[in-house]
Amino acid sequence: MTSKAWERVLAQMKGEVSEQVFETWLRPLRFVTREGAVLFIATPHKFFKQWIEDNHISQIEEITRRELGEEVSVEIVVGGEEDPLPPPVTPPRYLQLPVDTVTRARIVPPVLNSRYTFERFVIGTGNQFAHAASAAVSNDPGNSYNPLFIYGGVGLGKTHLLHAIGNEALTRNPRLRVCYVPAEKFTNELIHSIRTNRMQEFKERYRNSDILLVDDVQFIAGKTRTQEEFFHTFNDLYSSRKQIVVTSDKFPKEIPDLEERIQSRFEWGLVADIQAPDIETRVAILNRKAEAENIPLPEDVALYLATVVKSNIRELEGYLIRIGAHASLMSKEINLDLAKSFLSPLNNGVKEISPDAVLKAVADHYGVKISDLRSDRKHKVVAAPRQVAMFLIREMTRCSFPDIGHRFGGRDHTTVMYAVKKIGKKIADDVSLRNTVETLRKKIEG
Repeated sequence: MTSKAWERVLAQMKGEVSEQVFETWLRPLRFVTREGAVLFIATPHKFFKQWIEDNHISQIEEITRRELGEEVSVEIVVGGEEDPLPPPVTPPRYLQLPVDTVTRARIVPPVLNSRYTFERFVIGTGNQFAHAASAAVSNDPGNSYNPLFIYGGVGLGKTHLLHAIGNEALTRNPRLRVCYVPAEKFTNELIHSIRTNRMQEFKERYRNSDILLVDDVQFIAGKTRTQEEFFHTFNDLYSSRKQIVVTSDKFPKEIPDLEERIQSRFEWGLVADIQAPDIETRVAILNRKAEAENIPLPEDVALYLATVVKSNIRELEGYLIRIGAHASLMSKEINLDLAKSFLSPLNNGVKEISPDAVLKAVADHYGVKISDLRSDRKHKVVAAPRQVAMFLIREMTRCSFPDIGHRFGGRDHTTVMYAVKKIGKKIADDVSLRNTVETLRKKIEG
């Protein structure tokens, strides 16, 4: 690897990410040295290192491997050329194969991310079921909920749970053979194995697993040969009582071009969805991340971020890292003005939502008067919409519980807290209510 080769890697990365992401996070990276199959890439600050490892390390490794034509891993380090090299890389926690087999097959499974644990996963009403199922699987792989299928939108914690399952299972039994693979990589490895006439090695890698963790399985849809191989791998592992955990952005039957026989097998076990976190969970996630990264985070800044970013945990944490890096590098204090000014280019499309706009949308949808929602009437025709309105105001505005209570006839803040918690729990189980809330949310956001 040379500096020129690294520049070619960066040029390819530039075409795969937004201009702002590239200029802010990737352009400062530079090649330091190589030791064996490990490339050391320097970044100017620990916040950069954390963000890159959380968001783009797999992509960087994939492009680097293509550029060099060999299997390598990338280690992000903080500092410049004058800094000493880090200690040798600790052997990764994944399915181990003999060295000659790995070399010949050119198939190296990704390392489990040690930061993705159950302890670091913030539980809320939208993810508590998926979390509980994942914890049960890690405690008793192959016997509890097999397969486990977790689905939900981008950046909601599916990958975190996959890694947490693997990490926890290995903590309990270090001899387990755990294999984590993104579905896209599964396809790429299959293609390479076919071209090099090494299909047997490919099959053994996955079918010898005790726990197979497949991320973003929707990417195998429409790929006939990949689905064929995945189908037989699934059957082999399932019949041997080996644990299979799969994530997707959609419910099995809603994945376009995914073979029906695979869809049906996903439903043999347990299907758990992850919903967008409520505002309390988003604030808790920010506080947990800030504590882990030693970023001083004022309450008003946390609430502002949680209000701006409603449905993507990865993006939410990315905003926090950006602010932390900016404040650290520029020796500034983190406050609301700094957060707003630094994030303003990213938030041009975000409009301030008023509580009155929420009340009007809810009243129109349910065919009641706004005055009824504010009143003391307890009939369910009014009470249920009132609770939905309280929930949405808490979710979509920066109103506190006392503020919301004041807007609803001077109700006590505990009444509002009860309503928000009740609707949050019902959304997790009641598909009709969930759809209603999402319809209202989209209408309010315009």
